[in-house]
Amino acid sequence: MKKIILFIILLLGPSRVFSQQQVPLDEKHYLDSLQGVLQRRIADTLKADANFRLVEYWKVKDTVKSKAHLEQGKKLARKYPFYNALSLFYEGHYYYNWNKEKASVAFKKAEEALAAFQTKKAYDRRAAAWYNYALMNKDKKGYDFVTKITLEKAIPNAQKAGNPVVLAHYYTQLSTILMNNYQFAKATEYNEKAINLLEGESSGKTNLLFAYLSGVGIYCYDNQLPKAKAFLQKAGMLLANHSESLNYTLYYQYEALYYTYTKAYSKALASAAKGIVLAKKYNQTQLHQQFLFRQYEVYTQQKAYSKARQILLDIVEQGALIADRNNRAEIYGELAKTNEQMHDYKEAYLWLKRSREVTDSINTDQTKVKINEMETKYRSAQNKQKIATLQAQNKQEALSTKNNRLYNLFLALGCLFLLAVLGFVVLTARNRRKLSEQREINYRQQLSDMEQKQQLKVAKAMLEGEERERERIARDLHDGLGGMLAGVRIGLSGWSSTNHEVSQDNELNRVIYQLDTSVSELRRIARNMMPETLLKFGLEVALKDLCEFYMRDGLKISFESFKIEKNIPLNVQLNIFRIIQELISNAIKHARAKSILLQCSQNDDIFFITFEDDGIGFDTNTVSEKKSMGLDNLKNRIAFLNGTLEVQSAPDQGTTINIELNIRANG
Repeated sequence: MKKIILFIILLLGPSRVFSQQQVPLDEKHYLDSLQGVLQRRIADTLKADANFRLVEYWKVKDTVKSKAHLEQGKKLARKYPFYNALSLFYEGHYYYNWNKEKASVAFKKAEEALAAFQTKKAYDRRAAAWYNYALMNKDKKGYDFVTKITLEKAIPNAQKAGNPVVLAHYYTQLSTILMNNYQFAKATEYNEKAINLLEGESSGKTNLLFAYLSGVGIYCYDNQLPKAKAFLQKAGMLLANHSESLNYTLYYQYEALYYTYTKAYSKALASAAKGIVLAKKYNQTQLHQQFLFRQYEVYTQQKAYSKARQILLDIVEQGALIADRNNRAEIYGELAKTNEQMHDYKEAYLWLKRSREVTDSINTDQTKVKINEMETKYRSAQNKQKIATLQAQNKQEALSTKNNRLYNLFLALGCLFLLAVLGFVVLTARNRRKLSEQREINYRQQLSDMEQKQQLKVAKAMLEGEERERERIARDLHDGLGGMLAGVRIGLSGWSSTNHEVSQDNELNRVIYQLDTSVSELRRIARNMMPETLLKFGLEVALKDLCEFYMRDGLKISFESFKIEKNIPLNVQLNIFRIIQELISNAIKHARAKSILLQCSQNDDIFFITFEDDGIGFDTNTVSEKKSMGLDNLKNRIAFLNGTLEVQSAPDQGTTINIELNIRANG
């Protein structure tokens, strides 16, 4: 059950936050009021604003009407700078569902144009423009980019707008992003902030509905079902008097989710069926796909694999969800697993092959993006270096010109006042010598500083390159070779099951067993190169896992942690993990230790590591004379984090290592 749920979160969890349309609960009254504004004789700006709101209302239901209102709104807004800038924002909404590139350009232009206005409404629309711009670039730049824009751009502008409903909307979106990354405590915190702001606002009922439903999702995935039920009931009460609301589709989605978690599978299927009817009626393609996946999930739990496979095949045939390559790879992989459960090994192999091809394509594109980013950074660094060189030359020429003028003036005065000039020349020469000496000192200091910075840059580049290479190799091993071995294993198992005369062959069974062992070993190596536990659960859990991994008969590792925070930057966590991994490896390989004590603690921005072993020890005076790649890597990582290293050891007396790291300096 847990494996299926995590798959559903990964594949469909973000879709609500990225595609849900803001439609008031009393939808008919809202539409009638906007149409009424267009029929009255009022200012062009009010009519333009009504047309723009209708662009957003019709963007899903009827793109022709949405386009017509956009053109009419632009025509009315032409003479008014603010509304002319606002037209760019709603042009982005027109393209929102079917042309992400044009929508992205429109939202970015809208934000830049609205920056000239310091009104609350301008801040409101700027927040929305930033957020929608991030969503349009999600597939290229990832969810980290969306989170960064939400925290640094959307929420600050929403706060300046002074509208609690608007601010609560982005808190809800942020909580959903955190939920999709399994950070349920933080997701609950931001969702509660949104609910506290909205429950006292009569104009925020739609946003409050989304917050309640977001809470249902968070508490379901966090296995707090009584709280999920309470929020589901509150959402139902908000919708009770609005039977024709477009938002009922979303309600049925979360109702089906709740019934799935409570194992009320018949009710979950009934809710999904209701949602499918509404999704088709309102042309909500993404939600329709989600209901199909909810049915797939229930059928899988019921072991009705034939029905589950048909659901997946319907999704592939409709094509909307698999337009995203990540979704396509996951769906193909699920088809391979479902066919394997049905003992259709030939189909399982074909779908596994297609999944691997899509995954390879994604990895290739990601590599191209990384190369382009590195090339752009390199060009920027070159340009900065050229500018700095030109500035230094200009300063030097200006100083030289000034000195020449002074020298000529002194010569002219010397003709009239020879004795005074002689004394003055002696004094000037002395000052020049002191100035030259001071320049020499300053120059040497600058060279020393530049050399230290360059060494740090080289160390940082080496560490980052090493981690990227580890990640690439781990991915290639896991997704490439691992997938191939899994395919071979499926093929052999299928062939064996269809050929009874060889199914009892001990040699064949031994080969299949060796393949299983090889796949497990390969995945273990991949996890060791790029610790999956660190990425999912954080540093403290990853260190516990690391210690347990190395422990065996004759070797005891004790791990103690104190106040390790969850919000340490990922690259810093990874460096700390590698430092401790190197310490444990050295203690096992070189010190031949039988007992190891590892203590990790945090005090604000300082991270402390104490490492003790009862190994053979060594003479610390000879360390600097020896060249060791492991020791160099350790020192480079500590220097990268502006840290200090203290080693206490003696032959046959064990080793104690104290490390102090600045975890914010390079975060």
